Amino acid sequence: MGDDVTTLRRVPGFLPYWSAATVSSFGSAVSAVAVPVLVVTVLHASPFELGLVNAAQFLPYAVFGLVVGAYVDRFRRKPLLIWASIGRGVSLGAIPVLWSTGLLDLWATAAVLFLFGILSVVGFAATQSLLPRIVPRPLLLAANARVDQSDAAAQTAGPALGGVLVSIVTAPVAIALDAVSYFIDAFLIARVRVVEHQPARPARTSLRSDIVDGLRWTYGNAVLRPLALSTHVWFLANAAGLTVFATLALRTLALPAALYGAVIAVSGIAMLVGATAATRLGTRFGAGRTIIAARAAYPIAWAAITLVTLGTGGAARPTTVVVLLVAFALHGAAAGCENANEMVLRQTVTPDALLGRVNGTMRSANRTLAAVGAVSGGALVTLTGDGFALLAVTVVFAVAVVVAAWSPLRSATVR
Repeated sequence: MGDDVTTLRRVPGFLPYWSAATVSSFGSAVSAVAVPVLVVTVLHASPFELGLVNAAQFLPYAVFGLVVGAYVDRFRRKPLLIWASIGRGVSLGAIPVLWSTGLLDLWATAAVLFLFGILSVVGFAATQSLLPRIVPRPLLLAANARVDQSDAAAQTAGPALGGVLVSIVTAPVAIALDAVSYFIDAFLIARVRVVEHQPARPARTSLRSDIVDGLRWTYGNAVLRPLALSTHVWFLANAAGLTVFATLALRTLALPAALYGAVIAVSGIAMLVGATAATRLGTRFGAGRTIIAARAAYPIAWAAITLVTLGTGGAARPTTVVVLLVAFALHGAAAGCENANEMVLRQTVTPDALLGRVNGTMRSANRTLAAVGAVSGGALVTLTGDGFALLAVTVVFAVAVVVAAWSPLRSATVR
């Protein structure tokens, strides 16, 4: 990967793009800690109210994902990304302003996060579709891997940084710092050197037909269809698994909060390692095989978690903790290996004119199923207990592997 990284540094526009993605990832990781603390400790919300506030920032993916994807393909992507970042900075900045004036309540917070979610739908669709216009196709895998490395580093160190900031400067001020990160993001994207022309559209093309074209390509292409369906199933299983594990770890196993955080942090560290290896693996074995092999690691990890915690009636034994750490390390490494390869397949298989719609379709379905998975995981634990819920999660992860393995994805490579 060394030669590719050296070459990437010479690509005009990639360094500010990567820097913007890094700043944004760390800011988001800080808010991931600060927002729940704000809602629970400052606004004194109940668990149900916390769930509603959290849902407010993800609901736009289900409601607007397809529409936003179609609009992204109608405009130049760099200006869209700049304005989406500015809008996210303004919306998050409203939270500390409302708090300082005594006007912040749960409804205002939910409304702000809903607006932030809409702008995030635009931002993610634009940023994933802009990268192929900045980086030559042979370097896309390495470029996506670099972005994933930054994201993994943010997921590892960001929550700890967020916790420290919340303790020192309070949750609203920590959120204000995240707002500033989006303004920095916009400034850096503005420095990206990329030539974009206003996309040409056939006369009288309707929004509905644009959306249908995006759906048809996503689920009609021989490579993208199994990739999309397998990824949808993965998001369902992952959200359910993390919900079940939180209940298992903090209640059944009575893990201290610090140890629970360490288990999650191990996943982030391993994801960084996996993202570092993603380019080499994708180049040697092919993007499709790398994705399938990585997906096969998830049911193994969750089967280990299921077996080691079956019949556990009290505090976790040291061996249980070790297995949990290893399982989450395997989970994180697999995510790091596959994500860049999945993204580059999507970017190279899809025509540029459809890329916004395909990215919007995928993210909309993924986030919607993640919400369904989180609710389903909580319901399963309530109705059947930890053991059966973990077994169900393992089976659903296995389904994602089967969907990908028995398809043309096996031979998919990046040319």
